[in-house]
Amino acid sequence: MGMDKITIIFEDENVLVLNKPAGLVVHGDGRTEEKTLSDWLINNYPEIENVGEPWKEIPRPGIVHRLDRDTSGVMIVAKNQDTYEFLKEQFKEREVKKEYLAFAHDHFKEEEGEIDRPIGKSKSDFRRWSAQPGSRGVQREAITLWETLKEVPFGSKVYTYIRLMPKTGRTHQLRVHLKAIHHPIVCDSLYAPKRECALGFNRLALHASKLTVELPGGEVEEFEAPLPEDFKSALEIA
Repeated sequence: MGMDKITIIFEDENVLVLNKPAGLVVHGDGRTEEKTLSDWLINNYPEIENVGEPWKEIPRPGIVHRLDRDTSGVMIVAKNQDTYEFLKEQFKEREVKKEYLAFAHDHFKEEEGEIDRPIGKSKSDFRRWSAQPGSRGVQREAITLWETLKEVPFGSKVYTYIRLMPKTGRTHQLRVHLKAIHHPIVCDSLYAPKRECALGFNRLALHASKLTVELPGGEVEEFEAPLPEDFKSALEIA
């Protein structure tokens, strides 16, 4: 799915910066045969197959961070082990600046805010995470800054186009945090299954738009993934 739509934003001898299309899994889980971003990387850059850390024998060539299957946008991949360690440390120390765009349900009372809610496992569904009281297991700190960009009326409802800046990198963090403040992301089948897929979306309305990171040469670069067509269409509705 979407392998032909992977585009390269930037490339040098150390890194590859990609625009991942929605619908593409970053790496396999050992259970399904579907093609992944990792497969594409190994096919096109066989020399990076063993860069990074495999997971349960499954190669994750140069993968230092992930995007969910249905999230589109900018991803950086390390082309050698030294760069992998260099980038991994920046992600771990929260030095990488990430910016996402999303459409969320309903009207926001404020124009900006911070969600500071630890995330644990959902009690009701092993696939889900939760930032609500009563989640299971280890509670991990999670912080997301948000600001509203535009309200989009659609039918009898209103949706809000927002910018999200996660300060931590938990699994499903943005989806879980927006659900916790009662503004789930549009078309989130896992965290808002009873809500309609509005604005023409048939996938999670979440796009990783910018990534600011230091490269091994010492230069700090901001990489940007252009707005996908479904985002452009949704904005034209307003």
